[in-house]
Amino acid sequence: MKNRCFGNKPGQDFYAQYHDHEWGIPNHDDRHLFEMLILEGAQAGLSWETVLKKREGYRNAFHNFDPQKVANMRDKELESLRNNPEIIRNRLKIYSARRNARIFLEIQKEFKSFNTYLWSFVNNTPLINHWEVARDMPVTTTESDALSKDLKKWGMNFVGSTIMYAYMQAVGMVNDHPKTCWRYGS
Repeated sequence: MKNRCFGNKPGQDFYAQYHDHEWGIPNHDDRHLFEMLILEGAQAGLSWETVLKKREGYRNAFHNFDPQKVANMRDKELESLRNNPEIIRNRLKIYSARRNARIFLEIQKEFKSFNTYLWSFVNNTPLINHWEVARDMPVTTTESDALSKDLKKWGMNFVGSTIMYAYMQAVGMVNDHPKTCWRYGS
């Protein structure tokens, strides 16, 4: 069995898959970056495991994370999602998906891609950390602070520095696999 920094418990194959094939791996696809932005915002105050279990429900509810389609969702459609057990039914989080989609599209237009905008916060190079164990990882950094502040200036919601640091880890802007993890150094 591989030693992972998370996703080792029996019955957590979905979590192990996420760890082994996504977390900490640089991603530059705008649709994936949008998906993770919405999922990280939904995670606020909850466990990431909870969100991952609902990922397919989110894909169905939010048009496979097509930012244009999410930006065009009507209030009636968003309200109906409050009864959908396949997602986190928090009204503010549901409505923030549409708001953030609209701003995401503005940023895409301004920078030609969200990827270009996003990765500029780490000079287009992943930050590789060398933690002994997972508990050594910070929950925010100067980079996540700057990203959070700028996204808030654009008008996004659920983009606090802690959420943005988790986001940066999720899309590979930061590789925080500790030395005890098989993915360390990869």
